[in-house]
Amino acid sequence: MDFFESQDQARRKTSLLVAYYALAVVLIIIGVYLAFAMAFLGVEAKTGSGEVQLSHLWNPMLCLWVVGGTLAVVLLGSLYKVTQLSSGGEAVARMLGGQPIDPDRANAQERKVLNVVEEMAIASGLPVPPVFLMEDASINAFAAGFSPSTAVIGVTRGCIDQLTRDELQGVMAHEFSHILNGDMRLNIRLIGVLHGILIIALIGYGILRSTAFSRHRSRSSNDKNGGNMPIVVLGFVLMAVGYIGVFFGKLIKSAVSRQREFLADASAVQFTRNPQGIGGALKKIGGFSAGSRVESSHAEEASHFFFANGLSSSLLGLMASHPPLEERIQRIDASLLADVDPSSAARAPSPAASPLTSGIGGGTSFAVEPQQVLASVGAPRAAHLDYARQLLAALPEEVREAVHTPVGAVAAVYALLLSYDEAVRTSQLEWLGGHATAEELSLLRALRARIEPLGRAYRLPIADMCVVALRQLEPKAYRTFSECVEHLVAADQEVDLFEYALQQMLRRNLAPVFGRMTPTAIRHMTLEPLRDSCEALLSCLAHWGGGDTAEAGAAFAKGAHQLGGSLKLRPLDRCGLDVVDAALKAMLGGSHAVRKQILAGCVHTVVADNRVTVEEAELIRAVADALECPMPPLFGQS
Repeated sequence: MDFFESQDQARRKTSLLVAYYALAVVLIIIGVYLAFAMAFLGVEAKTGSGEVQLSHLWNPMLCLWVVGGTLAVVLLGSLYKVTQLSSGGEAVARMLGGQPIDPDRANAQERKVLNVVEEMAIASGLPVPPVFLMEDASINAFAAGFSPSTAVIGVTRGCIDQLTRDELQGVMAHEFSHILNGDMRLNIRLIGVLHGILIIALIGYGILRSTAFSRHRSRSSNDKNGGNMPIVVLGFVLMAVGYIGVFFGKLIKSAVSRQREFLADASAVQFTRNPQGIGGALKKIGGFSAGSRVESSHAEEASHFFFANGLSSSLLGLMASHPPLEERIQRIDASLLADVDPSSAARAPSPAASPLTSGIGGGTSFAVEPQQVLASVGAPRAAHLDYARQLLAALPEEVREAVHTPVGAVAAVYALLLSYDEAVRTSQLEWLGGHATAEELSLLRALRARIEPLGRAYRLPIADMCVVALRQLEPKAYRTFSECVEHLVAADQEVDLFEYALQQMLRRNLAPVFGRMTPTAIRHMTLEPLRDSCEALLSCLAHWGGGDTAEAGAAFAKGAHQLGGSLKLRPLDRCGLDVVDAALKAMLGGSHAVRKQILAGCVHTVVADNRVTVEEAELIRAVADALECPMPPLFGQS
């Protein structure tokens, strides 16, 4: 199953969740009605033999009030929890007691996990997510968020202290698989659904507590009135009904999450090419005294987020949110069940070709296969991880430290946008002199001297590394930053492909933090309504990538062939970034299967000659990012 299929499957599972939710609510309404009927109507429906006549339990007016009241309580309970978690992954992390790891204050173990997450993000084509630390001694982790733009990684103290780097890398690869496979949004929705059902049980518990307090006061005042019995019955029945809902909710959660855990394990092995890493982490959990238990009071409602079972062992395996450790290890590598130290196993050798010497770091262009590019979307491999590791190792220490602070990240983005033309650069610096802070200007000059010699291949990865720190800007500082970015891009009266890609990346990853973005609804299940947009987009890509009209026509034909139907190349004077923007926005309304077809057309157009330049790689990345398709770095044999 590729990235696009997994996204559509996640959406189908969301629809299935809605169906289960509706069924659970219907059963709860029936239970609540019977609770009220037995508590009140049933008291007066006794025959001479003392039996209850069930026919007397029906009351249309009571049914109407119960249906309306129960729906209101359940839906408001779900809405409350979903709203509480509306900010995405950070809300989940803080709910579980996590605190963000500050790179400036991180110790060696904390830096280890930050470095691993950076490598994974760059290799996946994702913005680097913030990392939250929970002070649990157990070994566990999670990924949470509504989208890759709002995702966070959470780890326990035991996870970073007890695991080797390879094992930690396996765990993080598992969590990145959840980000790429669209599991996070479904997981957050599950929390909201289960909270709405749990509300009924909590109301029943509250009734019992208030009744017990009332009876205590009655006894102290010698009040012998037993009129509280119907209320006690109501409380008990509401608790029973509520926990029946919770029981079925857990079954739903288990059914949804178990297969996703197996898929994430398999993806982690493909990503790292090291089954001993994730397998060793699972084995350590099984033999560790603290296991994977998370102590947070919210661990139950978020249990399906975790890398391993965060709760006490369930009496019923069916109720567990995760498969047994032994079964997961067996699927990864049966040999790990033997009593050996998994960390001592030899790691599979890296490819002979070094991405930074044979790919975009070592030449003006390199060979690629369009199908390989498309297959990599949402499915990074070990070669991408090797590439990211080498890229990070080649970065000057000053750059790596700067991008982890808000002021340094701002300065780094400004440095990336400074023109190579001396006159334009002078104009840009004059503008910044009146808008940027003194500290930003000082860092800008130092970073420019370090970044410029690295070459074009490093520009987007450095920008990706800045995202976490940029999210920490104050709203006023962010507005100034956005204004400066727009001015730097427009300083030479044109927007090149890197500037376009950078703006797309910043907008997609920062707008949800500093503004309100409404997700685009899926409206198009086929390509037909988007053919005009496809024709416009492919025409722009063909002209920008081709040398003359004939070459542009040949490139366009290869891309159009992937989309079927009759598309015509538009003239160059009808192409522009505004045309591309409009086309990409319309395409967001397509299903992921439709986006896959569109991206295939774009890739075949850009790499019509089976070679890619740095600029073309940036263009493909910009298109994929705009379509919300995470694309790993492009490299190959030059």
